[in-house]
Amino acid sequence: MTELTPELVLRGYGIGIFPMAEHRDDPEIFWVDPRRRGILPLDGFHLSRSLAKAMRRTGFDVTVNQDFAGVVAACADRTDTWINGEISSLYSALHARGNAHSLEIREAGTLVGGVYGVTLGAAFFGESMFSRRTNASKMALAATVVRLRDAGFSLFDAQFLTDHLASLGAVEITRAQYHLRLEKALAAHADFAAPPVLPLQEVVQRMTQTS
Repeated sequence: MTELTPELVLRGYGIGIFPMAEHRDDPEIFWVDPRRRGILPLDGFHLSRSLAKAMRRTGFDVTVNQDFAGVVAACADRTDTWINGEISSLYSALHARGNAHSLEIREAGTLVGGVYGVTLGAAFFGESMFSRRTNASKMALAATVVRLRDAGFSLFDAQFLTDHLASLGAVEITRAQYHLRLEKALAAHADFAAPPVLPLQEVVQRMTQTS
């Protein structure tokens, strides 16, 4: 593969592909173009009664872009990960130029959950999430969905549909359907950093108002 740069990675996202490594210690990076794509409809997040209850009662706090490197490192801190050193560096560079963002869940200041992804136009390409407390990644995802709606995004690309994501409302579409949605999203503008950071209690309120 040609040496990857942040600019090349963004061009890849713009045509519907994304980079991965087989595992943490594999230096080789390859492009992925799924035949079927997982997306999370921004009006279709499934907020279960138990998750809503936990979010209303939680003492967790939400921050945005306060510890991007920490979120990426936490996402990579597992037995099987596709995030190697080069990918981590590339996404840090994308974050520095405003094309990658993180949403953090904190407990008394300590990072306990989060999501990070890449943005282009009005498309958010979710890369990974992690949880060190019960429901922390689900709460991060819910907060991200509301933030994307507030910021004017139209596409949340989840890459692959997993059982976990399906339980939260994610669906699978064909490559052709994905490219149509991507083209529309790239023609628009949205700013992940612009909306105010909402507490989880307000995230629940916003979701139940629109469900």
